[in-house]
Amino acid sequence: MVSGRQEVINLYKTLLYMGRDYPQGYDFFRSRLKKAFQRNSDISDPEQIKILVKRGEFVVKEIEALYMLKKYRTLKDRYSTEKNK
Repeated sequence: MVSGRQEVINLYKTLLYMGRDYPQGYDFFRSRLKKAFQRNSDISDPEQIKILVKRGEFVVKEIEALYMLKKYRTLKDRYSTEKNK
């Protein structure tokens, strides 16, 4: 079983990795991520930590969906049969 601390660290690393392709830039994403984690750094209640980790996992899924949508739109534009000329 993974401890609460290790879960938080894994979540942070996952989000940091996913931020590489963020539309507004990696530096923007990294600074916002750091602020979000620092804002909750004083929480020590295990139940509250679990809730926040679940919220973070939801954010991971949302970012994945954002990237998939971006990929879909790029492929759609690239292979579209309509010519807008």
